[in-house]
Amino acid sequence: MVVTSEKSAACVALLCMCFLVTHACDTANGVSFGYNGRTGPKHWGSLSPNFTVCSKGIYQSPINIVRDCVVHDPQMEPLKRYYTSTNATMIDNVFNIALRYNDTAGTVMVDGKKYKLKQLHWHSPSEHTINGKRFAVELHMVHYTDDGNITVVSILYRHGKPDHFLCQIKDKLAELSAEGCKAEKGDPLPVGVVNMKELMQGEDRYFRYVGSLTAPPCTENVIWNILGEIREMTKEQAVALMAPLGKSYRQNSRPLQSLNGRTVQLYDMSHNQN
Repeated sequence: MVVTSEKSAACVALLCMCFLVTHACDTANGVSFGYNGRTGPKHWGSLSPNFTVCSKGIYQSPINIVRDCVVHDPQMEPLKRYYTSTNATMIDNVFNIALRYNDTAGTVMVDGKKYKLKQLHWHSPSEHTINGKRFAVELHMVHYTDDGNITVVSILYRHGKPDHFLCQIKDKLAELSAEGCKAEKGDPLPVGVVNMKELMQGEDRYFRYVGSLTAPPCTENVIWNILGEIREMTKEQAVALMAPLGKSYRQNSRPLQSLNGRTVQLYDMSHNQN
């Protein structure tokens, strides 16, 4: 019985340590931020001088996309994305789960510029909405040019059939979740080779606008490309994506931001063929 009590005490102590680490982690530039309470989105701009754009910026993301207000631009081209099978590393960033890649993962062409895929991560529920509708999950594929410009390809998901891309990393997500609260968040977990071609569908219709990163430091002049095709994943897959995160980060969506006169463009191949 003494041994059992000692084990129980040890478990309680471990849980307490986990709680403290989860809520005290440095998450961006050494400053903690969250999605509710005193470190929530309303307060991001005051948490650090590096975060002031979060409250003072005028081209912030995410936004609500109103279909009747988008502008069809016949000069736009389909998204030219070239992804391949490549090694990836899974990271628990405290506020999201991400896959990181080297320069060989693939590229997207936007306005004649080549952007390299550096990482992708998930938000639950979706950050962007369409006609006020919020979706179960949103995937952000973050690309950079060599001189630091950023474009994001966003994919929205509803609950439904299994997502084949997530099937590839199911075991690693479970492993990351089983590790519980590590002393050091952000420790890389090698995933192995991931087939990126599963994410190449849906270039024939997308929305584009200029916005920002949706987490501190909320950097602006980010080109957003939100695919019009809504994909599916099971409820179990959506839960597994958030399971490694602390409870206060499992709903990690920033509230909608004002459009402030910005134009949302639409590329639709079916319109261009008429």
